[in-house]
Amino acid sequence: MIKKSLALVSLSWGIVCVSSMWSAVAQVSTPSRVQPPLRLFRVETDRTPRVGWLGWDEQLFPGGNPSLPLGDRPALLAAIDHSLSYLEKRSAIAAYQNYPVRGITHDRVRRSLIRFRQLLVSSNSTAELQVAVRREFDFYRSVGNDGRGTVKFTAYYEPVYYASRVRTGEYRYPLYRRPPDFDQWPQPHPKRVDLEGEDGLLGERSRLRGLEILWFRDRWEAYMVHIQGSAQIELTDEGTRTSVGFAGGTDYPWTSIGRQLSKDGKLAANQLNMPGIINFFRNYPQEMNNYLPRWERFVFFQENPGRPATGSINVPVTAERSIATDKSLMPAGALALIHTSLPYVGSNGQMEYRTVNRFVLDQDTGSAIRGPGRVDYFMGSGQVAGDRAGVTGGNGSLYYLLLKR
Repeated sequence: MIKKSLALVSLSWGIVCVSSMWSAVAQVSTPSRVQPPLRLFRVETDRTPRVGWLGWDEQLFPGGNPSLPLGDRPALLAAIDHSLSYLEKRSAIAAYQNYPVRGITHDRVRRSLIRFRQLLVSSNSTAELQVAVRREFDFYRSVGNDGRGTVKFTAYYEPVYYASRVRTGEYRYPLYRRPPDFDQWPQPHPKRVDLEGEDGLLGERSRLRGLEILWFRDRWEAYMVHIQGSAQIELTDEGTRTSVGFAGGTDYPWTSIGRQLSKDGKLAANQLNMPGIINFFRNYPQEMNNYLPRWERFVFFQENPGRPATGSINVPVTAERSIATDKSLMPAGALALIHTSLPYVGSNGQMEYRTVNRFVLDQDTGSAIRGPGRVDYFMGSGQVAGDRAGVTGGNGSLYYLLLKR
Protein backbone atom coordinates (compact mmCIF):
# COMPACT_ATOMS: atom_id res chain seq x y z
CA MET A 1 0.00 0.00 0.00
CA ILE A 2 1.93 3.04 -1.10
CA LYS A 3 2.78 5.39 -3.92
CA LYS A 4 5.45 7.08 -5.96
CA SER A 5 8.36 9.43 -5.60
CA LEU A 6 8.43 10.73 -2.07
CA ALA A 7 4.68 11.02 -1.92
CA LEU A 8 3.45 11.69 1.58
CA VAL A 9 2.34 8.84 3.75
CA SER A 10 0.44 8.88 6.96
CA LEU A 11 0.64 11.35 9.76
CA SER A 12 0.77 8.31 11.98
CA TRP A 13 4.23 7.53 10.60
CA GLY A 14 5.55 10.64 12.22
CA ILE A 15 3.87 9.84 15.50
CA VAL A 16 3.20 6.13 15.75
CA CYS A 17 3.02 4.10 12.52
CA VAL A 18 1.25 3.63 9.25
CA SER A 19 1.18 0.34 7.52
CA SER A 20 -1.68 -1.99 7.83
CA MET A 21 -1.14 -4.65 5.25
CA TRP A 22 1.76 -6.27 7.00
CA SER A 23 0.07 -9.05 8.88
CA ALA A 24 -0.81 -12.48 7.73
CA VAL A 25 -4.49 -13.31 7.98
CA ALA A 26 -5.47 -11.93 11.36
CA GLN A 27 -7.46 -14.03 13.76
CA VAL A 28 -9.81 -12.57 16.34
CA SER A 29 -8.90 -13.93 19.75
CA THR A 30 -10.02 -13.23 23.27
CA PRO A 31 -8.03 -10.22 24.49
CA SER A 32 -6.53 -10.08 27.94
CA ARG A 33 -8.61 -7.11 29.01
CA VAL A 34 -11.62 -6.86 31.27
CA GLN A 35 -13.45 -4.15 29.40
CA PRO A 36 -15.00 -5.27 26.10
CA PRO A 37 -13.79 -3.22 23.13
CA LEU A 38 -17.32 -2.39 21.91
CA ARG A 39 -20.48 -1.24 23.68
CA LEU A 40 -24.02 -1.06 22.38
CA PHE A 41 -24.75 2.58 21.56
CA ARG A 42 -28.29 3.86 21.61
CA VAL A 43 -29.35 5.49 18.34
CA GLU A 44 -32.69 7.20 17.93
CA THR A 45 -34.79 5.63 15.16
CA ASP A 46 -36.28 8.96 14.15
CA ARG A 47 -37.80 8.73 10.68
CA THR A 48 -36.60 12.22 9.85
CA PRO A 49 -33.20 12.15 8.12
CA ARG A 50 -30.68 14.64 9.42
CA VAL A 51 -27.35 15.86 8.10
CA GLY A 52 -24.58 15.08 10.55
CA TRP A 53 -26.42 12.26 12.29
CA LEU A 54 -24.82 8.84 12.22
CA GLY A 55 -25.41 7.18 8.88
CA TRP A 56 -25.35 10.36 6.79
CA ASP A 57 -22.73 9.29 4.24
CA GLU A 58 -22.74 12.12 1.70
CA GLN A 59 -20.11 10.51 -0.53
CA LEU A 60 -22.30 7.61 -1.67
CA PHE A 61 -24.73 9.39 -3.94
CA PRO A 62 -24.35 11.99 -6.73
CA GLY A 63 -23.76 15.54 -5.60
CA GLY A 64 -22.34 14.78 -2.17
CA ASN A 65 -18.65 15.11 -3.02
CA PRO A 66 -17.38 17.41 -5.82
CA SER A 67 -14.46 15.07 -6.52
CA LEU A 68 -16.87 12.14 -6.99
CA PRO A 69 -19.78 13.62 -8.96
CA LEU A 70 -21.43 10.22 -9.41
CA GLY A 71 -20.81 9.09 -5.85
CA ASP A 72 -18.88 5.99 -4.91
CA ARG A 73 -21.65 3.51 -4.16
CA PRO A 74 -20.03 0.93 -6.49
CA ALA A 75 -16.85 1.12 -4.39
CA LEU A 76 -18.74 0.38 -1.19
CA LEU A 77 -20.59 -2.49 -2.86
CA ALA A 78 -17.26 -3.95 -3.98
CA ALA A 79 -15.85 -3.66 -0.47
CA ILE A 80 -18.91 -5.42 0.95
CA ASP A 81 -18.51 -8.24 -1.55
CA HIS A 82 -14.86 -8.63 -0.55
CA SER A 83 -15.88 -8.98 3.10
CA LEU A 84 -18.59 -11.49 2.22
CA SER A 85 -16.02 -13.59 0.36
CA TYR A 86 -13.81 -13.53 3.46
CA LEU A 87 -16.70 -14.57 5.70
CA GLU A 88 -17.20 -17.69 3.59
CA LYS A 89 -13.77 -18.97 4.61
CA ARG A 90 -13.14 -21.40 7.43
CA SER A 91 -10.60 -19.00 8.88
CA ALA A 92 -13.32 -16.39 9.31
CA ILE A 93 -15.66 -18.84 11.02
CA ALA A 94 -12.87 -19.85 13.38
CA ALA A 95 -11.95 -16.21 14.06
CA TYR A 96 -15.39 -15.45 15.43
CA GLN A 97 -15.69 -18.47 17.72
CA ASN A 98 -14.18 -16.64 20.68
CA TYR A 99 -15.10 -13.05 19.82
CA PRO A 100 -15.14 -11.14 23.13
CA VAL A 101 -18.30 -9.05 22.65
CA ARG A 102 -21.52 -10.83 23.40
CA GLY A 103 -23.99 -10.92 20.53
CA ILE A 104 -21.43 -10.32 17.77
CA THR A 105 -21.19 -13.58 15.87
CA HIS A 106 -20.03 -14.71 12.47
CA ASP A 107 -23.61 -15.33 11.37
CA ARG A 108 -24.83 -11.93 12.53
CA VAL A 109 -21.95 -10.10 10.85
CA ARG A 110 -22.62 -11.93 7.58
CA ARG A 111 -26.40 -11.34 7.68
CA SER A 112 -25.79 -7.69 8.48
CA LEU A 113 -23.62 -7.24 5.41
CA ILE A 114 -26.16 -8.93 3.17
CA ARG A 115 -29.01 -6.76 4.45
CA PHE A 116 -26.99 -3.55 4.31
CA ARG A 117 -26.05 -4.36 0.73
CA GLN A 118 -29.74 -4.73 -0.15
CA LEU A 119 -30.52 -1.37 1.44
CA LEU A 120 -27.58 0.28 -0.33
CA VAL A 121 -28.76 -0.98 -3.72
CA SER A 122 -32.41 -0.03 -3.19
CA SER A 123 -31.89 3.40 -1.58
CA ASN A 124 -32.12 6.45 -3.80
CA SER A 125 -30.55 9.01 -1.50
CA THR A 126 -28.33 9.55 1.51
CA ALA A 127 -31.39 10.36 3.59
CA GLU A 128 -33.26 7.20 2.61
CA LEU A 129 -30.31 4.99 3.47
CA GLN A 130 -29.73 6.75 6.78
CA VAL A 131 -33.30 6.22 7.95
CA ALA A 132 -33.28 2.54 6.95
CA VAL A 133 -29.95 1.85 8.65
CA ARG A 134 -30.92 3.54 11.90
CA ARG A 135 -34.19 1.60 11.89
CA GLU A 136 -32.74 -1.87 11.24
CA PHE A 137 -29.27 -1.86 12.80
CA ASP A 138 -27.72 -1.73 16.24
CA PHE A 139 -24.65 0.47 16.62
CA TYR A 140 -21.73 -0.84 18.68
CA ARG A 141 -19.32 1.93 19.61
CA SER A 142 -15.62 1.38 20.23
CA VAL A 143 -14.66 2.27 23.78
CA GLY A 144 -11.70 4.11 22.27
CA ASN A 145 -8.40 4.87 23.93
CA ASP A 146 -9.99 6.52 26.95
CA GLY A 147 -12.96 4.26 27.65
CA ARG A 148 -15.28 7.01 26.42
CA GLY A 149 -15.15 6.40 22.68
CA THR A 150 -12.24 8.59 21.58
CA VAL A 151 -10.50 6.97 18.61
CA LYS A 152 -7.27 8.19 16.99
CA PHE A 153 -7.49 8.20 13.17
CA THR A 154 -4.59 8.04 10.75
CA ALA A 155 -4.44 7.05 7.09
CA TYR A 156 -2.32 4.97 4.74
CA TYR A 157 -2.09 4.49 1.00
CA GLU A 158 -0.45 2.46 -1.75
CA PRO A 159 2.40 4.19 -3.56
CA VAL A 160 3.70 3.71 -7.09
CA TYR A 161 7.48 3.73 -7.36
CA TYR A 162 10.00 3.22 -10.14
CA ALA A 163 12.35 0.27 -9.71
CA SER A 164 14.67 -1.95 -11.72
CA ARG A 165 14.97 -5.73 -11.80
CA VAL A 166 18.74 -5.42 -12.00
CA ARG A 167 21.17 -3.39 -9.95
CA THR A 168 22.69 -0.44 -11.76
CA GLY A 169 24.76 2.52 -10.73
CA GLU A 170 21.55 4.47 -10.26
CA TYR A 171 19.24 1.78 -8.85
CA ARG A 172 21.12 0.44 -5.81
CA TYR A 173 18.68 -0.07 -2.92
CA PRO A 174 17.04 -3.51 -2.88
CA LEU A 175 13.84 -5.12 -1.65
CA TYR A 176 14.32 -8.74 -0.58
CA ARG A 177 12.14 -11.81 -0.79
CA ARG A 178 11.57 -13.91 2.31
CA PRO A 179 14.50 -16.25 3.01
CA PRO A 180 13.47 -19.89 2.52
CA ASP A 181 14.87 -20.79 5.94
CA PHE A 182 13.37 -17.79 7.74
CA ASP A 183 11.26 -19.96 10.06
CA GLN A 184 14.47 -21.49 11.37
CA TRP A 185 16.20 -18.18 12.09
CA PRO A 186 17.06 -18.07 15.80
CA GLN A 187 15.81 -15.20 17.91
CA PRO A 188 16.55 -12.49 18.52
CA HIS A 189 16.47 -11.88 14.78
CA PRO A 190 19.13 -9.78 13.08
CA LYS A 191 18.35 -6.09 13.21
CA ARG A 192 17.80 -3.89 10.18
CA VAL A 193 21.36 -2.59 10.35
CA ASP A 194 22.67 -6.17 10.33
CA LEU A 195 20.77 -7.01 7.14
CA GLU A 196 21.27 -3.88 5.05
CA GLY A 197 23.91 -1.79 6.80
CA GLU A 198 23.67 1.77 8.08
CA ASP A 199 23.59 3.13 4.55
CA GLY A 200 21.25 0.46 3.12
CA LEU A 201 24.03 -0.83 0.84
CA LEU A 202 25.44 -3.84 2.67
CA GLY A 203 24.88 -5.71 -0.58
CA GLU A 204 27.28 -8.61 -1.21
CA ARG A 205 28.11 -8.80 2.50
CA SER A 206 24.48 -9.24 3.55
CA ARG A 207 23.12 -12.67 4.47
CA LEU A 208 20.23 -11.77 2.14
CA ARG A 209 22.48 -11.66 -0.92
CA GLY A 210 20.77 -13.34 -3.87
CA LEU A 211 17.24 -12.71 -2.54
CA GLU A 212 16.84 -9.29 -4.18
CA ILE A 213 13.53 -8.74 -6.02
CA LEU A 214 13.85 -5.12 -7.15
CA TRP A 215 16.26 -2.21 -6.89
CA PHE A 216 15.30 1.40 -6.08
CA ARG A 217 17.04 4.63 -6.96
CA ASP A 218 16.16 6.30 -3.68
CA ARG A 219 16.78 4.75 -0.27
CA TRP A 220 13.83 6.60 1.18
CA GLU A 221 11.47 4.99 -1.35
CA ALA A 222 12.70 1.49 -0.51
CA TYR A 223 12.25 2.26 3.18
CA MET A 224 8.74 3.56 2.58
CA VAL A 225 7.76 0.28 0.95
CA HIS A 226 8.82 -1.40 4.19
CA ILE A 227 6.58 0.97 6.12
CA GLN A 228 3.50 0.59 3.93
CA GLY A 229 3.95 -3.12 3.30
CA SER A 230 3.11 -3.09 -0.42
CA ALA A 231 3.51 -0.96 -3.53
CA GLN A 232 2.77 -0.71 -7.21
CA ILE A 233 5.98 -0.72 -9.22
CA GLU A 234 6.82 0.79 -12.61
CA LEU A 235 9.68 -1.30 -14.02
CA THR A 236 12.22 0.96 -15.65
CA ASP A 237 13.94 -1.84 -17.56
CA GLU A 238 10.75 -3.43 -18.91
CA GLY A 239 8.30 -0.57 -19.24
CA THR A 240 5.65 -2.60 -17.43
CA ARG A 241 4.06 -2.57 -13.99
CA THR A 242 4.10 -5.12 -11.20
CA SER A 243 3.35 -5.05 -7.50
CA VAL A 244 4.96 -6.26 -4.31
CA GLY A 245 3.33 -7.29 -1.06
CA PHE A 246 4.24 -8.27 2.47
CA ALA A 247 5.77 -11.73 2.89
CA GLY A 248 7.08 -11.60 6.46
CA GLY A 249 9.30 -9.65 8.76
CA THR A 250 11.72 -9.87 11.64
CA ASP A 251 10.35 -9.74 15.14
CA TYR A 252 10.90 -6.19 16.33
CA PRO A 253 8.36 -3.55 17.41
CA TRP A 254 7.53 -0.36 15.56
CA THR A 255 9.83 2.60 16.16
CA SER A 256 8.56 6.04 15.17
CA ILE A 257 11.29 7.87 13.27
CA GLY A 258 9.31 11.08 13.66
CA ARG A 259 9.32 10.68 17.40
CA GLN A 260 13.06 10.00 17.34
CA LEU A 261 13.66 13.19 15.36
CA SER A 262 11.54 15.17 17.77
CA LYS A 263 13.29 13.70 20.82
CA ASP A 264 16.65 14.72 19.34
CA GLY A 265 15.40 18.25 18.71
CA LYS A 266 15.53 17.90 14.92
CA LEU A 267 11.80 18.51 14.36
CA ALA A 268 9.37 20.83 16.10
CA ALA A 269 5.95 19.60 17.17
CA ASN A 270 4.26 21.24 14.19
CA GLN A 271 6.63 19.38 11.84
CA LEU A 272 5.69 15.92 13.10
CA ASN A 273 3.95 14.87 9.92
CA MET A 274 5.08 13.28 6.71
CA PRO A 275 5.83 16.58 4.90
CA GLY A 276 8.02 17.61 7.82
CA ILE A 277 9.91 14.31 7.91
CA ILE A 278 10.42 14.23 4.15
CA ASN A 279 11.67 17.81 4.14
CA PHE A 280 14.17 17.03 6.91
CA PHE A 281 15.70 14.09 5.04
CA ARG A 282 15.79 16.05 1.79
CA ASN A 283 17.84 18.73 3.52
CA TYR A 284 19.97 16.28 5.53
CA PRO A 285 20.12 13.01 3.54
CA GLN A 286 23.13 11.82 5.53
CA GLU A 287 20.86 11.61 8.59
CA MET A 288 19.07 8.61 7.08
CA ASN A 289 22.11 6.53 8.07
CA ASN A 290 21.46 7.55 11.66
CA TYR A 291 17.67 7.39 11.88
CA LEU A 292 16.36 4.76 9.48
CA PRO A 293 18.16 1.86 11.24
CA ARG A 294 16.43 2.82 14.49
CA TRP A 295 13.41 0.93 13.24
CA GLU A 296 15.01 -2.47 13.75
CA ARG A 297 12.31 -4.53 12.04
CA PHE A 298 13.04 -5.70 8.49
CA VAL A 299 10.30 -6.59 6.02
CA PHE A 300 10.38 -9.20 3.25
CA PHE A 301 8.28 -9.09 0.09
CA GLN A 302 6.82 -11.20 -2.66
CA GLU A 303 5.98 -10.12 -6.18
CA ASN A 304 2.26 -10.10 -6.97
CA PRO A 305 1.83 -8.93 -10.58
CA GLY A 306 -1.56 -7.34 -11.09
CA ARG A 307 -2.69 -7.88 -7.52
CA PRO A 308 -4.39 -4.90 -5.86
CA ALA A 309 -3.52 -3.68 -2.39
CA THR A 310 -4.65 -6.43 -0.04
CA GLY A 311 -5.54 -6.32 3.62
CA SER A 312 -4.79 -8.67 6.49
CA ILE A 313 -7.92 -10.76 5.87
CA ASN A 314 -6.53 -11.44 2.40
CA VAL A 315 -9.06 -9.48 0.36
CA PRO A 316 -8.46 -6.28 -1.64
CA VAL A 317 -8.83 -3.04 0.26
CA THR A 318 -10.95 -0.32 -1.31
CA ALA A 319 -10.07 3.38 -1.38
CA GLU A 320 -12.05 5.34 1.22
CA ARG A 321 -14.04 2.20 2.14
CA SER A 322 -11.55 0.02 4.03
CA ILE A 323 -10.03 0.49 7.46
CA ALA A 324 -7.37 -1.20 9.56
CA THR A 325 -7.94 -1.95 13.24
CA ASP A 326 -6.60 -4.24 15.93
CA LYS A 327 -7.92 -7.62 14.81
CA SER A 328 -7.52 -9.14 18.27
CA LEU A 329 -10.33 -6.79 19.32
CA MET A 330 -12.41 -5.73 16.33
CA PRO A 331 -14.68 -7.92 14.14
CA ALA A 332 -12.84 -8.81 10.94
CA GLY A 333 -14.68 -8.04 7.71
CA ALA A 334 -17.55 -6.32 9.51
CA LEU A 335 -19.47 -3.22 8.47
CA ALA A 336 -18.44 -0.12 10.38
CA LEU A 337 -19.15 3.58 10.43
CA ILE A 338 -16.52 6.21 11.16
CA HIS A 339 -17.10 9.77 12.29
CA THR A 340 -14.02 11.97 11.96
CA SER A 341 -12.36 14.77 10.01
CA LEU A 342 -10.58 13.98 6.73
CA PRO A 343 -8.51 16.16 4.38
CA TYR A 344 -9.58 16.88 0.80
CA VAL A 345 -7.87 18.87 -1.94
CA GLY A 346 -9.76 22.12 -2.32
CA SER A 347 -10.31 24.20 -5.44
CA ASN A 348 -7.19 26.22 -4.59
CA GLY A 349 -5.06 23.08 -4.39
CA GLN A 350 -4.77 23.30 -0.60
CA MET A 351 -5.98 20.69 1.86
CA GLU A 352 -9.33 21.35 3.45
CA TYR A 353 -10.77 19.30 6.29
CA ARG A 354 -14.34 18.05 6.40
CA THR A 355 -16.18 16.15 9.10
CA VAL A 356 -17.57 12.97 7.60
CA ASN A 357 -19.72 9.97 8.38
CA ARG A 358 -18.41 7.11 6.28
CA PHE A 359 -19.53 3.48 5.93
CA VAL A 360 -16.42 1.28 5.79
CA LEU A 361 -15.38 -2.37 5.99
CA ASP A 362 -12.88 -3.57 8.57
CA GLN A 363 -10.41 -5.45 6.34
CA ASP A 364 -6.88 -4.75 7.54
CA THR A 365 -4.56 -4.36 10.50
CA GLY A 366 -1.10 -2.99 11.24
CA SER A 367 1.86 -3.43 13.54
CA ALA A 368 1.14 -0.14 15.34
CA ILE A 369 -2.64 -0.34 15.15
CA ARG A 370 -3.20 -1.59 18.67
CA GLY A 371 -6.09 -1.25 21.08
CA PRO A 372 -9.70 -0.13 20.57
CA GLY A 373 -8.67 3.49 20.08
CA ARG A 374 -6.86 3.22 16.72
CA VAL A 375 -8.09 3.26 13.12
CA ASP A 376 -6.00 3.51 9.95
CA TYR A 377 -8.05 4.64 6.94
CA PHE A 378 -7.11 3.48 3.43
CA MET A 379 -6.91 6.50 1.11
CA GLY A 380 -6.17 4.54 -2.09
CA SER A 381 -3.25 4.63 -4.51
CA GLY A 382 -1.22 7.44 -6.00
CA GLN A 383 0.14 10.88 -5.27
CA VAL A 384 -3.09 12.54 -4.15
CA ALA A 385 -3.94 9.64 -1.85
CA GLY A 386 -0.45 9.91 -0.38
CA ASP A 387 -0.71 13.65 0.10
CA ARG A 388 -4.02 13.24 1.92
CA ALA A 389 -2.77 10.35 4.04
CA GLY A 390 0.27 12.37 5.04
CA VAL A 391 -1.83 15.01 6.78
CA THR A 392 -4.56 12.81 8.20
CA GLY A 393 -4.60 12.69 11.96
CA GLY A 394 -7.18 13.45 14.59
CA ASN A 395 -9.82 12.01 16.85
CA GLY A 396 -13.21 10.60 16.02
CA SER A 397 -15.57 7.72 16.71
CA LEU A 398 -15.91 4.17 15.40
CA TYR A 399 -19.12 2.15 15.28
CA TYR A 400 -19.94 -1.36 14.06
CA LEU A 401 -23.35 -1.96 12.55
CA LEU A 402 -25.20 -5.22 13.15
CA LEU A 403 -28.79 -6.19 12.46
CA LYS A 404 -31.07 -5.95 15.44
CA ARG A 405 -32.06 -9.29 16.84
